[in-house]
Amino acid sequence: MLNTQYSTVIGVFGRRNTGKSSLINLLAGHDVAIVSPIPGTTTDPVKKRMEIFGLGAVTLIDTPGIDDHGALGRLRTNRTRQVINLIDAAILLLSDNRITTFEQTLMQSFHNEAIPFLVLHNKTDKQEASPQTRLLIKKHCPIPLIDFVTLPDPIRRDAQIQQLADALQLILADPVLRPASLLDGLVRPGDTLLLVVPIDTEAPEGRLILPQVQTIRAALDSNCIAIVLKETEVRPFLNASSTPPALVITDSQLFGRIDKIIPSHIPLTGFSILLARHKGDFESYLKGAPAISRLCSGDQILIMENCTHQTTCDDIGRVKIPALLRKFTGLQLNIHHLPALAPLPDNVSAFALVIQCGACMITPRQLHNRIRPFLAAGVPVTNYGMAIAYMQGIFPRTTAPFTITD
Repeated sequence: MLNTQYSTVIGVFGRRNTGKSSLINLLAGHDVAIVSPIPGTTTDPVKKRMEIFGLGAVTLIDTPGIDDHGALGRLRTNRTRQVINLIDAAILLLSDNRITTFEQTLMQSFHNEAIPFLVLHNKTDKQEASPQTRLLIKKHCPIPLIDFVTLPDPIRRDAQIQQLADALQLILADPVLRPASLLDGLVRPGDTLLLVVPIDTEAPEGRLILPQVQTIRAALDSNCIAIVLKETEVRPFLNASSTPPALVITDSQLFGRIDKIIPSHIPLTGFSILLARHKGDFESYLKGAPAISRLCSGDQILIMENCTHQTTCDDIGRVKIPALLRKFTGLQLNIHHLPALAPLPDNVSAFALVIQCGACMITPRQLHNRIRPFLAAGVPVTNYGMAIAYMQGIFPRTTAPFTITD
């Protein structure tokens, strides 16, 4: 089934002039990256989002050569190493039957970070990989070395792309990388889901935000009936409907209002909590929310966002959650924000609490890499939806659908 939840990020690595940019262009079907025989043509990581059948949405990252040298070259290779923290899987390109310390160091880095990878020997029409090279790769990688030609005839090109897609499917089979549906275990075919979607100043012009779209798609994949409406229409819908919904999912900012409208026997949760169960560390989030009641005056709080957007007066992370925290605790708190995929603070243990957004724009591996250092340091971590539910006194109700079924 195609991945409809997020874009899987795949980094393409190798020495200079092994054909990384040519591979990206081949997969994309057009020139995305500049190709040149001059070493070091790719100076910064280049991203291309596309659809690969069997994998769904993927983002390919073309990286500078790992063997670049000089002061500028070291900056480029540092950029390449930083990409490792962002990817779900890697493709390592070889050519000319050469495996050097560069490739072996990179493969060790993939192992250290638990990143699945495969190895392509490119330009096999000019120089084939030797049995010794294949044996060495076999020691590092479960997928046999793949022979590749980046400028093949159309028939061979399609066969190569399919071979690569099949190999990527194998290494991406890890459930942490490709978790089940957002609604897995929560609904049955034929169930009616009520999705409450506010149209306020934070709603993007002419469209819905990604978690809402993902939930609608998950409902369709689960053969459910999805009813989508604004908060003003919830009561009229319930009054007119003879069958109550099996589950109500609302925007976290509406928890207080919707909790009063939805009868207590109907399960209620939020889009953000769905995402927390889907790709976050759900159990850690559950344990982290009550830490809000243990905060002290002067404590440092980190609110982590994983998308870039214009801040408004209704911004949930920049305005509403900080206001709720101060009102709920009655304390003077030092609240910091970390946008998108900005580097983590050096001293993660300095924070008394981390509140992570739903992370709809990043992959599960990226999210786990973001929150892992805080959990290792003993810092409580929770997410937007759980924090809001806790401060509004409906934490048990909004998390009950998951604790009952999981």
